[in-house]
Amino acid sequence: MSDGSYVPTRLWGFSGHVQTVLHSIVGRVKCPWPLGERVYLLLQDGSTLTYDLYQPINEAEDDVTIAICPGIGNTSESVYIRTFVHYSQVHGYRCAVLNHIGALNSVQVTSTRIFSYGHTDDFSDMIDNLHKKYPNSRIVAVGFSLGGNLVTKYMGESAKSKPHTILGGISICQGYNAEEGTKWLLNWQNFRRFYLYVMTENVKSIILKHRHVLLSDEVKQRHNLNEREIIAAATLPELDEAYTRRVHNFSTTQELYKWSSSLHFLNNIEKPMIFINAKDDPLVPEELLPPIKEFALSRPNTAYIELAHGGHLGFYEGGLIYPNPVTWLDRTVVAMVGSIVMLHMDAAVGVQKVGYE
Repeated sequence: MSDGSYVPTRLWGFSGHVQTVLHSIVGRVKCPWPLGERVYLLLQDGSTLTYDLYQPINEAEDDVTIAICPGIGNTSESVYIRTFVHYSQVHGYRCAVLNHIGALNSVQVTSTRIFSYGHTDDFSDMIDNLHKKYPNSRIVAVGFSLGGNLVTKYMGESAKSKPHTILGGISICQGYNAEEGTKWLLNWQNFRRFYLYVMTENVKSIILKHRHVLLSDEVKQRHNLNEREIIAAATLPELDEAYTRRVHNFSTTQELYKWSSSLHFLNNIEKPMIFINAKDDPLVPEELLPPIKEFALSRPNTAYIELAHGGHLGFYEGGLIYPNPVTWLDRTVVAMVGSIVMLHMDAAVGVQKVGYE
């Protein structure tokens, strides 16, 4: 399909659950494995941060880097990230993919923390390093799910210095409000509790995989951690109570969730932003979406796109049973990156004309 419309795969594409399950288990059809280089950064807190850097396959007129923040516990090795990176490279974009700390099996944790829902410093450090490597490259930030929350919060953190080369951001399938979102996920309706269980087990497995560092006797004593409570946690709120909020020095999980939620940082965003959600996303109920709709309507250079179908990061299209290798999301986000670049160039031309007159 050459236009921007979305027609789900006919046999099962109208089910948000099937789209979500296929995305998380199967991933993408005929998924490429882009070739890149891994960049290692030693952070001030002792953490080892990595991101993968991919150069464009085809030349483009402008030097543009897409800074990608994946979903919860995901990395450059996640199949939906690989497909998006390859499609972006073909269209002349450089890509940089943040690997959430703790998520890569091949990289050891070197400090007492992993990634969290609201900790934007890792993404910020990647952006700063990219700017040093490519000072003239324009940067567009793209975040998927948890990464969408982190990108949005980063763009709205007025106290955080950002390179002037950042043109804008795109957020995909995030819930905006962790305080309310966790309440909905605790509900059995629409199988949300099942998805919450899967996410909880994924995060817990990362913690336990690096337990020799994250749960050493010294760390447990410093943060008052009980390893049995961490292992027994059946939901993210329970895991956050036993581990996350303690490591990040919050007195309650509600304080952690408020600090993490991008909703509270929207009004400070100065650059163009595009937000994408699906109404049948089982992880992000419709009740969480009105605030972002209202925000987008009230701000120039801000767009909100809502689709009836697509599930959580699915958006498969074409075919009867087997979908196209490239999804509507891959096509659309790459086109939107181009739109943000063009918007910036048009604004720059306008400023030059005013100065000349």
